Amino acid sequence: MKITEIHVYQHDLPVRNGPYRMALAEVWTLTTTLVKLVADNGLCGWGETCPLGPTYAESHVTGALAALNEMAPGLIGTEILPVPLHRQMEGLLNGHNYAKAAVDIAAHDLLGKHLGVSVADLLGGKLTDRVPSYYATIVGTPDETARMAAEKRAEGYPRLQVKIGGRPVEEDIETIRKVWEAIRGSGMRLAVDGNRGLTSRDALRLSRECPEIPFIMEQPCNTLEDLQKIRQQVNHAIYMDESGTSLNAAITAAGIGLVDGFGMKITRIGGLHPMRTFRDLCAARNLPHTCDDSWGGDIIAAACTHIGATVAPELLEGVWVAAPYIDGHYDSENGIDIEDGYIRLPQGPGLGIRPDESLFGDPVASF
Repeated sequence: MKITEIHVYQHDLPVRNGPYRMALAEVWTLTTTLVKLVADNGLCGWGETCPLGPTYAESHVTGALAALNEMAPGLIGTEILPVPLHRQMEGLLNGHNYAKAAVDIAAHDLLGKHLGVSVADLLGGKLTDRVPSYYATIVGTPDETARMAAEKRAEGYPRLQVKIGGRPVEEDIETIRKVWEAIRGSGMRLAVDGNRGLTSRDALRLSRECPEIPFIMEQPCNTLEDLQKIRQQVNHAIYMDESGTSLNAAITAAGIGLVDGFGMKITRIGGLHPMRTFRDLCAARNLPHTCDDSWGGDIIAAACTHIGATVAPELLEGVWVAAPYIDGHYDSENGIDIEDGYIRLPQGPGLGIRPDESLFGDPVASF
């Protein structure tokens, strides 16, 4: 089974009740890029990548389109199998994992349809049909964030991620304390996400002034050197997120004991094929991690849910999807929703999502 056609679409996803605020950026709307692969047997598969603006990571929407335009002509005729497909993409373009991930996800969707199995089965087999999610707050006032934490506790979320940074650290410390008061005793796990927005000085202070609160510090500082500097001085576990730009980075961080876990994005690491290897690496080193992405609609959300369903429950920190922040679905019947803090694994072959192509308009590029 080989690729005969590639079609690329772009689609706007406005942020519900925006903006979405992080330490170093805020966004009101995001443009997602969708890839449709057509095989020589007539089947098609869908992939998606949606960078969270141009400053969250080394990715942006125009870069995704440019990278796909660069690769697509050389992908026609490629076998729709993960190993030859990734070898071909690497031979055509250096880097740009986030664009390659859209092709990878579409190939998994197509291959699952061809074989009549789900993407979770392709990735080794599901361990659950009900995948835990988590909620991420925006950078807000201490009282606003605590109120949101209480709401999400009542909704059944097993984990909460609180965004901090980009402001005086005293306000971050007050936010964490008020959030803990709102969720203490519930069993809800707590992550404090700096999105690279803290200095090492402020990360140390934050940890030292909240020693009694059991949270993990997710990517508090910008560089690996900063994480190394604070590693032995903080009272809390450190998770890597934005710095986990490749399998190599994850292997290095795990090997030297730099981190206690990961917040991992499928598109950052290059798709479901490398994500499967990452999952197994974390299992070998007993490192918990998320299976999520920075933004996007039903296609990327389904991909996150399928890989999340294959992770050992004791190591899965959750699957974050953008569904609470965007309106509507690509697939009105099978679109991804969060219910009581969990996501139902999509049913059917491939991703289990059958998008309404009319939503996307005409392709912006076809090959």
